[in-house]
Formats: sequence, C-alpha cells, structure tokens
Amino acid sequence: MAETLRHTVEEKVRQLAEGLVAGEGCELVDVEFLREQGGWVLRVYIDKPGGRVGLDECTAVSRALDPALDVEDLIPHAYSLEVSSPGLNRPLRKPEHFRRAVGQKVKVKTFGPIGDPPRKNFSGVLSASDDEQVTVEVEGAGAFTIPMRDIAKAHLEYEF
Repeated sequence: MAETLRHTVEEKVRQLAEGLVAGEGCELVDVEFLREQGGWVLRVYIDKPGGRVGLDECTAVSRALDPALDVEDLIPHAYSLEVSSPGLNRPLRKPEHFRRAVGQKVKVKTFGPIGDPPRKNFSGVLSASDDEQVTVEVEGAGAFTIPMRDIAKAHLEYEF
C-alpha cells in the first residue's frame, strides 16, 4: 500500500510541479516521496540552465509549490517539503537529461539483464542518447545499447 501511495504521489506532484517550476525559470529534475526517520518527506529536485541552483531558486519554487500542494490535497497525511538542487550525482530521468550527459560518466541500472554477457548494472561513459535508447561504453566490456524503457535508475557519476 505505501509503495503504491508513494508512486501515485510522485507522479501527481510531477504533473503539478512541472509548470510551477518552469514559471520560476527552472526545470523539474525529479520528485521523491519517502518515509524517513522523522516522517514523510516530499523532495523536489530542480535545475536551471547553467546548473547553478541556489537558495533563491529553491525558496521561490517552494513558495510556489507549497500552496498548490495544499489546494490539490494530493498527500493524505503530514509531510515535509524540501526543494533542492540534484547535486553532482544528479539523476537522469528524461531523454533530454541523457542527451546533456553525453560524454560524461554515468551509472545505469536496468529492470532486468540485457546485453552479452547479460547484466543489470552499467558504469561507464555515456557515448550516445536519443529518445529511445542510450549507449554506455563500459571499460573492458565494450558498448551497451540500452532501451529507455528498460532503465530502472540512472545518474551521473561524478569523479573527484
């Protein structure tokens, strides 16, 4: 039950937040609704051209989103709203996120094994991306083309 609620809330918040975030000159990157030690947390990750999201942008999005969430009443219990930058290991969700990451190191996890030899985890340089698939160059294993529909999770892998 909690898993279904989580996914439903995340999807509805994505739909509601997309326009509000764009209205503040930012892009919605991701939404997470999680139960943590202190209770339920709704995390909204935003970015903007140039990738320099600061406190001012987070505050503006929070002020726009908070009353809209109250009006829509999407969440049936108490929660905390957090708006932040996605950070260095930012998630890759949309085709445009992958396109911007071409040439960078990524980690991709698939729902099931793919490729030869079959695997579910791919770590390497993202060499190509379009609306249907991505290609990850895995050191020592070659290039793997992964259909977007098979990607369970993906993020940049920042190297220090």
